[in-house]
Amino acid sequence: MAKYDPDLSLLFHALADPTRRSILTRLAEGPAPVTELANPTGLRLPTVMRHLSVLEEAGLISSSKDGRVRTCAIVPEALGPVRTWIDEQRAIWEARLDRLDDYVMQLMKEREK
Repeated sequence: MAKYDPDLSLLFHALADPTRRSILTRLAEGPAPVTELANPTGLRLPTVMRHLSVLEEAGLISSSKDGRVRTCAIVPEALGPVRTWIDEQRAIWEARLDRLDDYVMQLMKEREK
């Protein structure tokens, strides 16, 4: 794995904001127009559009325009690199904890002798 993955950084940047995560949660239920996404946030429409832009740049959502209505949809497969990175980190830390556990058990056995 590369030490610096710009796509992964874009994904984590997009996921770091609670407003963007709540938008993704709403979009997990199905596509929604921008005005529907903006209402529960209490934010002004230009601010919501900036959040949507960050999500779209990261590939987490797609949008389409039908007349004056822009509709957004989640792209769930875009979370794949995040899941892969987290799984890799989990495996690394579980292996480290297993080695620490083995070492502590070895020390305890040596003390008993």
